Amino acid sequence: MTFLRRLVVSLLILLVLLLAAGLFLPKTAHVERSVVINAPAETIFPLIADFKAWERWSPWYGIDPDTVYTYEGSGLGARTSWTSEERSVGSGSQEITAINPPNSMNTALDFGAEGPAQAYFTLAPEGSGTRVTWGFDTDFTNSYIGRYFGLVLDRMLGGPYETGLANLKRLAESS
Repeated sequence: MTFLRRLVVSLLILLVLLLAAGLFLPKTAHVERSVVINAPAETIFPLIADFKAWERWSPWYGIDPDTVYTYEGSGLGARTSWTSEERSVGSGSQEITAINPPNSMNTALDFGAEGPAQAYFTLAPEGSGTRVTWGFDTDFTNSYIGRYFGLVLDRMLGGPYETGLANLKRLAESS
């Protein structure tokens, strides 16, 4: 019985330490990737600003062919929503909250229970091409568990962002 009591107390102490450590972890997470595309911003921007065009380059399209997508509007306030049983796709929505063609676009993402986030694209001249930067920011101020998730978010999203930018590059350069 003493062993069992020590085990329970040890597990409780470990749980308290993990929760306390969460107080000191970063409250926000940031992911950013970029690529230089050999095309003018005017060619690239419509592929970013039109959510329907994402079907041709986004790394999440094609993971689950049964995903249901809906699209509303264009430009500022345009919105897309998706529903998938595939965990890596999930369900959520994205809305354009700021747009400055052909230089930048900001979006608000809503992942339901997983919370909100913001994403952005910037396009800037570089050499004879355009540097496209895709970024993602989220806030875990009210989620201790989320703060732990924030520690691995760059590794989780970085690869798909690189894939998406490579797809966008191929698409824009072939136009």
